[in-house]
Amino acid sequence: MSCWVPGCPALSMCRGLATLPITCLERAKDLKTRLGILLHKSEPGHRTGTSSKLQLCSRRRDSSQEVLEWRESFDQLLKSKNGVTAFHTFLKTEFSEENLDFWLACEDFKKTRSKTKLASKANRIFEEFVQNEAPREVNIDHETREITRKNLSGATSACFNEAQAKTRTLMEKDSYPRFLKSASYQDMTKQATSRGVSKRSHT
Repeated sequence: MSCWVPGCPALSMCRGLATLPITCLERAKDLKTRLGILLHKSEPGHRTGTSSKLQLCSRRRDSSQEVLEWRESFDQLLKSKNGVTAFHTFLKTEFSEENLDFWLACEDFKKTRSKTKLASKANRIFEEFVQNEAPREVNIDHETREITRKNLSGATSACFNEAQAKTRTLMEKDSYPRFLKSASYQDMTKQATSRGVSKRSHT
């Protein structure tokens, strides 16, 4: 747009632009181009849909593999948050979830750094799971129970180690094999296997 009328805003603007260094004009053009690209990327359905689908598929593959790994060893099951949840649900059907709850409480107890909290937590765990007639008494022998009781006098992060190990062995030898044979886990493995087959057929 051009105008030769004195005081015309368009003329002032043109003169102003003419006095700008060429690098400023180039930067302005470059900025405009970049903004255009960013706006294009943020449009609904542009790449984000594909990305979220890929992430979802990846999560499904991970969870499927995880389910199959639980049967490799009891350690593998306990390392998995989802595995612990599934195992806990199974133990509830056998009315023996206190064994896993005790094991988890001991794992949490070991992370305690404060000596005051260590002592109070130790007493609470002992009263809930270990002592005779405890509300959620775990199945350990009398000798282990007495050793644990004595450990409370000078509570350390290791005072439940023996009782926890006995409970873990009981779960590994007794409950864990039944969990692997349970209908709920068999269903999970079938679903995981079918996802693996579906994945291979699409590659």
